[in-house]
Amino acid sequence: MTVMAESTAEGFDVGAHFRPAAPEFAADPYPAYAELRAAGRLHWFEPTRQWLVPRHADVTALLRDRRLGRTYLHRYTHDEFGRTPPPPSHEPFHVLNDNGLLDLEAPRHTRIRRLVSKAFTPRTVEGLRGYVDALAARLVADLVADGGGDLVARVAEPLPVAVIAEMLGIPEGDRAPLRPWSADICGMYELNPSEETAARAVRASLEFTAYLRELIAERRKQPGEDLISALIAAHDEGDRLSEQEMISTCVLLLNAGHEATVNTTGNGWLALQRHPDQLALLRAAPSDSSMLSTAVEEILRYDTPLHLFERWVLEDMEIAGTVIPRGSEVALLFGSANHDPDVFDDPATFDVNRPAGPHVSLGGGIHYCLGAPLARIELAAVFRELLTQAPDLHLTTDSPPRKPGFVIRGFAELPVEV
Repeated sequence: MTVMAESTAEGFDVGAHFRPAAPEFAADPYPAYAELRAAGRLHWFEPTRQWLVPRHADVTALLRDRRLGRTYLHRYTHDEFGRTPPPPSHEPFHVLNDNGLLDLEAPRHTRIRRLVSKAFTPRTVEGLRGYVDALAARLVADLVADGGGDLVARVAEPLPVAVIAEMLGIPEGDRAPLRPWSADICGMYELNPSEETAARAVRASLEFTAYLRELIAERRKQPGEDLISALIAAHDEGDRLSEQEMISTCVLLLNAGHEATVNTTGNGWLALQRHPDQLALLRAAPSDSSMLSTAVEEILRYDTPLHLFERWVLEDMEIAGTVIPRGSEVALLFGSANHDPDVFDDPATFDVNRPAGPHVSLGGGIHYCLGAPLARIELAAVFRELLTQAPDLHLTTDSPPRKPGFVIRGFAELPVEV
């Protein structure tokens, strides 16, 4: 597949528009994305030394292009690829991260995803629906009983963390560190993370790995009706997951399995509050599962929880008339692709009745989100309970604080009251 056409328009200053470190950009990056799309299909961004890809057609094509990879170590050494190895002090993070599905390529990715899919089945996900619905109802009821509070801390965060922990078989008394561990590890996915961020990620990687190693040992002795036991049992023609592959899979399921739900819940509730006509449509029919399902897809599109997805160029390729050499890095701008007017009519408009379109919030190609069905069940449950139990729920501030960073988009807190 060769992607051809214009790159950055002459005289266009990419850095004047794409400013991921600026608070005002993080607050509303969509006007800048429109400028990037209008100025070309490919832009060099010197601060991170990446090629930015802002248009939907290119993002979706490159998600499936095998000349790109989440890793290059399946084909090259660091030296062969022209890259400096990560510092030895970061090794615990990379051992954990680099053995997870999100950062693997074929053939290893194919093998592990096939084995994980034997345990993470549609039946497993559907079996969690009752637990999800009951937990969402209880969390929202508690929020309403208290007259409000922080929607992130009281509902958005605890629900998906508890669901993933329940699925993995992590005892309730052991769950408190899961969210902090995940937050510290995910800090490394931001652009140019600091040494302080790396140190927190390394510490969390070590602690999370040690905990899971003990839990896996217990499940080997006494299997249960949980995903870890199923991962231990999963095999294909004599091939099984290694212990490190199981540990990395569990961490990925927690990180990816709740970050999207947490941040989509917050982003979505703010979008509804800022569009009272759309909120009124949902409140008029809170039990309409079809409308709610459509609204969840629009929430995912309108303000996606993941704005940038990095991939390595494994062999020279041409994009937008520019030859991108092996060893380069491209940044697929999911947030921009989801607002591309070539794909979505009037993309800046938030429309809960918009027919489901091909948004890229859950990825694409071999790295399409394994937990997408579970995320949709969780989001539908949360918004249904908020609409039915708290019909007059509203924000107490027009400017709730966002999380630091740009790649993972969400709120640090979202104060609401009934």
